[in-house]
Amino acid sequence: MLLKTAAALCLLAGVLAEKARYDNYRVFRLTPATQSQVEALRALEENPDGLMFWTDVRGSNFSVDVMVPPHKTPEFSELMDELRMDSSLFIADVQKLIDAEKPQAGARATGFGWDNYYRLDNIQAWLRSLAAAHPGQVTVLSVGKSTEGRDLLGVKVSYKAGNPAVIVEAGIHAREWISPATVTYILNQLLTSTNTTVRSVAQNYDWYFFPTTNPDGYEYTHTTNRMWRKTRSRSNLLCYGVDPNRNWGFHWMEGGASSSPCSDTYAGPSAFSEPETRLLADYVKTIPRAKVYLSVHSYSQVLLVPYGVANIKPSNFDSLMTIGEKAVASLAKRYGTVFDVGNTVDLMYVSSGGSEDWARGTAQIPIAYCYELRDLGTFGFLLPAAQIVPSGEETLDSFITLVTEARKTF
Repeated sequence: MLLKTAAALCLLAGVLAEKARYDNYRVFRLTPATQSQVEALRALEENPDGLMFWTDVRGSNFSVDVMVPPHKTPEFSELMDELRMDSSLFIADVQKLIDAEKPQAGARATGFGWDNYYRLDNIQAWLRSLAAAHPGQVTVLSVGKSTEGRDLLGVKVSYKAGNPAVIVEAGIHAREWISPATVTYILNQLLTSTNTTVRSVAQNYDWYFFPTTNPDGYEYTHTTNRMWRKTRSRSNLLCYGVDPNRNWGFHWMEGGASSSPCSDTYAGPSAFSEPETRLLADYVKTIPRAKVYLSVHSYSQVLLVPYGVANIKPSNFDSLMTIGEKAVASLAKRYGTVFDVGNTVDLMYVSSGGSEDWARGTAQIPIAYCYELRDLGTFGFLLPAAQIVPSGEETLDSFITLVTEARKTF
């Protein structure tokens, strides 16, 4: 019996190791109009039974994007009819977008750049190369190891002593590939651009970049399941992972997070249960003169102001809103990309345990935001690589305005 069980588990492991495909998976955009429809969607989000919520349920008249497997389409359509829910087909075949996401012809197999999405090893090799390419300005930072033993890697860029510090964290949700791509583009510009404005912000702040703060999950999206969101810790016999942006120790599990290990928003068994969040937080607390914390996600085109917990706002909320409005105005100038700015709860949804909330509320970093980058759902998490540079350019524009305006409040 033991041998048969072991053989069965090995066979199961082999099956699970195959790369997931999403042929004929569809993404529907739902718009609940009543509170009863909202509650029905929230119940479905907690127990999705094969569906995948690409965006969280916010409230009435706010759209929700849901990916539906082909075998679930008739049942899903019947449910939408029963709920009398307004729904429209937004993406007809998810696998086609995955196949088109990375350029097929002439793409570099090795090296690093911003014409493609790169594997973790390529990103980390490039980060390590920066210290040799920019001696005296770049320090490579390894703050510890992930669950599966990968380096939690970042870099510090500093041109002189005494600067205020800006911390940029990205890639905390594994499937949001545009996040580390955009952040590494900005890092490269701060090191190489000859533009006088870029040089000024590069040299008058200490920049701490952590582009792939969920390295196990990010690598898993390349090797096994493109739509994976969480870490890769073992939650129970059937389910892996914790949502690392529900795992930070500020008002942990006070709404917008799940206690179910199989949920995409599972907050973990305790705050900072994941080494990826705990070790980064421990390091952030050691950074001198930390003044700005920027968490970079996708998608939705919003700039979120803490907190994600209902009925509390930071003491400098009005100042954060003013700075944020100027930042998104700068972002829109280059390509016309429109971002909304507002409190997380008011603009999006309740989501406790987020990194920017911890940065503002616990670490007392005065300026903290969460970026949700391009787009509005046409591609969702599967933004084509051709949009990496435009996303990097416009986000850098907003970073420049944000840190310049923020410094007036220090």
